[in-house]
Amino acid sequence: MVLVAGYVVLAGAVTAAMLQPPERFGQIMRYVPAPLVWGVLPGPRLWLWARRGVLAEGDLAPDFTLSTYDHKGNATLSSHRGQRPVVLVFGSYT
Repeated sequence: MVLVAGYVVLAGAVTAAMLQPPERFGQIMRYVPAPLVWGVLPGPRLWLWARRGVLAEGDLAPDFTLSTYDHKGNATLSSHRGQRPVVLVFGSYT
């Protein structure tokens, strides 16, 4: 019973962390072993649930600001709205 309760508490804590903004999520998860989250817990399923979106086809993308690749400035999505198409690429080319 204690083991089940611990599992539920851990899953709840990880889910609460996944609901945080990405910067806060990273600060929290650097103290949690990855095999625990992605192996023991249903991490991928929790992640998809926590990060589900509500956008539908044709909706405007939410505004955001990111630092430029050289970290000398910022780029905001709304500053490009109506001027030219914007392509967002997530992931790696390596």
